[in-house]
Amino acid sequence: MPVSNNYCEVSVAADFYSKLLSGANIALAVSTLVMIATVLLSYPLAELLSMQLQIVAHISTIIAATILKISYVLRCIALNGLGKEVR
Repeated sequence: MPVSNNYCEVSVAADFYSKLLSGANIALAVSTLVMIATVLLSYPLAELLSMQLQIVAHISTIIAATILKISYVLRCIALNGLGKEVR
């Protein structure tokens, strides 16, 4: 009869969620900075850009917002997996 080692399983899960939390926090910070940059390029600085760059800036805003939302969801999953308060 195989014996399971729950401590090892908990340790592996905690390690996974810790890495997930770290990655999600980094992605959240980077996507926030990219979002700020693309919004600045899309609106107040739009007259300085060509039409092609304005289109790229607007599309990049949508992509950055999507990554920001996914990063936040991953952060919530990691915090829940670690047993910490999810805010």
